[in-house]
Amino acid sequence: MSFVTFVSRRYLRTRQKRTFISLITVLSITGVSIGVMALIVVIAVMAGFESDLKARIMGIRPHLTVTRDAGPFTTYDQLLQRLKPIDGIASASAFVTTQVVLRTADRAAGAVLKGIDVNQKSRLYSGVNISRLASPPAAAGSDRGPAGIVLGRELAANLGVLQGDTVYIISPRGMLSPAGHIPAMVKFRVVDLFESGMYEFDGTLAFIDLVQAQQMLRMPGQVSGIEIRLENLDRADAVAENIQAAAGRDYTIENWKQMNRSLFSALQLEKTVMFIILTLIILVAAFNIAGSLVMMVMEKRKDIAILKTMGATSAAIGRIFVIKGLTIGLAGTFMGACAGVALCALLKRYAFVHLPADVYYINTLPVHLKASDVLTIAASALVICLAATLYPARQAAGINPVEAIRHG
Repeated sequence: MSFVTFVSRRYLRTRQKRTFISLITVLSITGVSIGVMALIVVIAVMAGFESDLKARIMGIRPHLTVTRDAGPFTTYDQLLQRLKPIDGIASASAFVTTQVVLRTADRAAGAVLKGIDVNQKSRLYSGVNISRLASPPAAAGSDRGPAGIVLGRELAANLGVLQGDTVYIISPRGMLSPAGHIPAMVKFRVVDLFESGMYEFDGTLAFIDLVQAQQMLRMPGQVSGIEIRLENLDRADAVAENIQAAAGRDYTIENWKQMNRSLFSALQLEKTVMFIILTLIILVAAFNIAGSLVMMVMEKRKDIAILKTMGATSAAIGRIFVIKGLTIGLAGTFMGACAGVALCALLKRYAFVHLPADVYYINTLPVHLKASDVLTIAASALVICLAATLYPARQAAGINPVEAIRHG
């Protein structure tokens, strides 16, 4: 054991003449522990919200969309064939989207209508039973009946319809008549309801078959774009580059980060701000560490002078107090990290914190604890504690042994 380490351990283990210094040391360890624990829990909960929100959004929205810059998008079949060899694409399909009005006998509501290929979209939307949009074959001599439509549960509630009821879609793309422009109005039967947990989708989205949408919107052989789901969400940028190379300059590829930029940027900003605010708890504890070390330097002036007269260098004296302060910080960080990880595990397993269902889209706190977040928080706490030891260490290193012994 080196001289510096030996003296540092002795200063930590020996009872202080002034119990006030020991109390500050205990409070410093407690403060660092509480700060680290609070940071870990809050960051884990916010990461859980972000992960859950991303899963819900990506369950309805595509990972990538391909749209044509100018002119009608009619060559989508050829483009889909060119996209098949690209690695990382789980599924791709054409779609048509527009703003419409849904109407019942006594209610009406605006909606985003999406025409999708029922033969290829089974894996693109989680929680939406697209297969029900496929019209069953009509019996001989009987009418096939209205086509099917899938509504969000909130949208259906606003319209006052249930599964099996009928609704009318009113589209601005109608026809010209002697009386002027007449909006198109087509009857559909509600074949299913979906619930994603996001009001933005549940209250506005409606799905119909792609062929029905093309006929109603008078877009024969045309689509709004192609939406793609990836095998790995994190490879969106790399796959988008390959798609751009295969599609050409006439097409624009937009990934999920660009489509949801404002939302996820706000979440990241909130996470950063919470990290900075809660770091102030550790900073206050670091001031306690600095205060206890300063008072210890004042109490140990005579001991430091004797060590210097015996040959100890100023750098060695400074390292003694740096090690003592870092030991306090390390103890607080370790205890706080253990408590934070344990609390996150309890929150995730037992879910004893319940959220009001009328305010949040979930009932319990989501927890997503990442090892990188724990390491970042622990490293930040240790850096703050190290910075708090520099002034007391410099003060101890600068003690003049002659003056200290003379006035000791």
